[in-house]
Amino acid sequence: MRAKYLMIAAALLSLVSTSYAVGTEPSATGLWQSVDDDTHQPNAWFLIRDGGGEDPNVACDKCADDRRNKPWMGLEIIRGMKRDGMKYTDGTILDPRDGNIYSAQMTLTPDGQTLVVRGYLGISLLGKNQYWTRLPDTAFNEIDPKFNPNPPAAAAPRKSKQDAAKH
Repeated sequence: MRAKYLMIAAALLSLVSTSYAVGTEPSATGLWQSVDDDTHQPNAWFLIRDGGGEDPNVACDKCADDRRNKPWMGLEIIRGMKRDGMKYTDGTILDPRDGNIYSAQMTLTPDGQTLVVRGYLGISLLGKNQYWTRLPDTAFNEIDPKFNPNPPAAAAPRKSKQDAAKH
């Protein structure tokens, strides 16, 4: 089930301009899950990492900017966020379903497990919150390895039966 919605809407988000000392409190960096407002079922995973990151060869047919016709998997949908402690401000968020870009801000809960993402037009009052839940590190194993910032360690070469018998 997870792979189904992961393939539908996984996205790469990059945060820039950190103005708070990283490591002193939780950050938004990590793998997050959003839930559909109506069905309350998971509908997307989002990978957030600090810095601009490399171009993941990112298809958004409704996008009007440089993301036009790039695949959703790996698409950078949040841009320009500036960190100030547990808050991220002055950014934008793209809705790849319709190509609309909204002003955005994010707030991380003190336990670092919930990210409140608010997209809005004009002023924050004219917006909507989404609540994203942090996924455990084991969930990284379910995403495309080229987006996984924590690739699994290479497995040790297996010994043949003959080699094992010698030892």
